[in-house]
Amino acid sequence: MKTYLTNAQVVLVNEVINNASLVIEDDTIIAINPISTRNAQTIDLTGKTLMPGMIDLHCDAIEKEIEPRPGALFPMPFAIAQIDRRNSLAGITTPFHAISFAHEELGVRNNDIAAEVVQAIHAYQPHALVDNRVHCRYEITDPTALPVLLYLLAEECIHLVSLMDHTPGQGQFKDLQSYQNYLSRTYKKSAAETETIAQRKIENAVGAQSRIETLISKALSQNIQVASHDDDTPERVQAMANMGVRLSEFPINLETAKAATAIGMSTIFGAPNILRGKSQSGSIKAIEAVHHQVASCLCSDYAPGTLLAAVFRLLDISNLTLPQAIALVTYNPAQALKLHDRGEIAVGKRADLLAVEMVNGLPQVNATLVAGKIVYNCSL
Repeated sequence: MKTYLTNAQVVLVNEVINNASLVIEDDTIIAINPISTRNAQTIDLTGKTLMPGMIDLHCDAIEKEIEPRPGALFPMPFAIAQIDRRNSLAGITTPFHAISFAHEELGVRNNDIAAEVVQAIHAYQPHALVDNRVHCRYEITDPTALPVLLYLLAEECIHLVSLMDHTPGQGQFKDLQSYQNYLSRTYKKSAAETETIAQRKIENAVGAQSRIETLISKALSQNIQVASHDDDTPERVQAMANMGVRLSEFPINLETAKAATAIGMSTIFGAPNILRGKSQSGSIKAIEAVHHQVASCLCSDYAPGTLLAAVFRLLDISNLTLPQAIALVTYNPAQALKLHDRGEIAVGKRADLLAVEMVNGLPQVNATLVAGKIVYNCSL
């Protein structure tokens, strides 16, 4: 089956082509500004921007779909169906659902539930609208999670691994009080409960290095990329790079982001940070990283709808061109994860595409195509 998309502003990796068109055959882009469109279904995109489908390397919004209130869990298939549709509406064609393994800590961030979520995502994929992927986040102070993650790796259920260390006194939480305040505010924990959780985390830090090395080695042997999380010093990103880590999620400060970029690591910042103008935890502003050219990728973090909005917001608050801003959520994430079949509009690439229009000054997804199939169309 052929589809002819015409009269669009088409965004390529390095340029924008006005009044352009392309042809899709089955799941692949086969021509840009084609000579012939015979036997192709025509879709007129006048007034719309055509860009690659977005690749979201980190979003834990699935947790709120499963557990919208503390202790109130929805059935897993229902929750996954909801987040799948939400991503199709947001224009995220390849979401990496961030699933945390931090046993008996916080809600769905429990090894048994987390493993169930991972397996449920895979079970639902034949019915899904978008290409759902699994990003397993390992809390390195949890000795019980490693066997579970190794099992999921053996079952080929994981597409990205990240290493988290929320031990108070470094990273996101500069001191014990800031960590306890977070637990109390976010998860309604009492002072006694937060103290117990924090103390257990500190005690379980023993042996973390060995667990990290084991997990990284196994992931890399399966060509699965590994990210570090909340890096706070150049020394830390260098130590991670020495072990084969190639991505730095949410570096805490500019010095660390610069160090990660200098040694060839891809950096990931949050789109909500761009929209809000600040970090939720008081770390570096994402726009500062953009200005200093040390932001490789944007992710939606916890709000899928922010990804597209942040891209177009950058056109007003930075010197980025439209292709450069869009690359932060398409081409760059694809390169970082070695997804060489997508992330750009080019002949031979997978036809993951978005038609975007401006509505009341905001970019809105008019249509989403995944592997050449229209999965969302607000015009119908």
